Amino acid sequence: MPLHRLLATLLNFYRPRNAWCVYHPPGPLSTARPLIIGPSTGPEAPYPLQMEGKVISGFGRGSKELGIPTANLPVDDNLTPWIADIKSGVYFGWASLRLPPSHPNHPTTSSDTTSTTTTALGAHSGFSIYPMVMSIGYNPFYNNTVRSAEVHVLHEFEADFYGVEMRLLMTGFIREEKNYPKLEELIEDIKVDCDVARKSLDREAWALRETGKGMLDGSWLVRETAEAEQDCGVKI
Repeated sequence: MPLHRLLATLLNFYRPRNAWCVYHPPGPLSTARPLIIGPSTGPEAPYPLQMEGKVISGFGRGSKELGIPTANLPVDDNLTPWIADIKSGVYFGWASLRLPPSHPNHPTTSSDTTSTTTTALGAHSGFSIYPMVMSIGYNPFYNNTVRSAEVHVLHEFEADFYGVEMRLLMTGFIREEKNYPKLEELIEDIKVDCDVARKSLDREAWALRETGKGMLDGSWLVRETAEAEQDCGVKI
């Protein structure tokens, strides 16, 4: 039996029944990582955290080099006070976008409803809800000198959405940022991050109540702008 399969068998046998993580056998480039983050009871303090802003242009590497498009939000300590103290790394949670009617993925014009979890509550404000994974930090692989917030929305979009209003409900932390000797290793880790986000959010206490599939309060994601601004500083 290959060593990594033997290790997986032993870990699964001795893992406590109430363990939070699911063992992920290592691939050729990655080490073993948990595929589920957080307890079954839902996010723990200080989560969930809120962040919002209009999507800005980033470094232009997500789609071109990584094949993983990202939407950037401005990192502003005044708008998001907690971001100055939060450690750099990869996070996951939920995103809402207020796409214009002209966008091909606008909920009233798009025929693709397989992954979008647009809710009746958000219909009046024009927001659509999606799972997301995001990076906050300097991305050591590219030696960035400016801290950035890059969001990968777990949905295939037919067009860019620069300038669109985006809100984030961060539910948990996946891993710290790190450097990689090869681009392929960075890409593989990001793909695992996406799997972790999907699987971790696919639980009742982590899925949004507004989608009809969970218990987590995501009403802030789809509220009218004035209401959301009043609540923006509550959970930071």
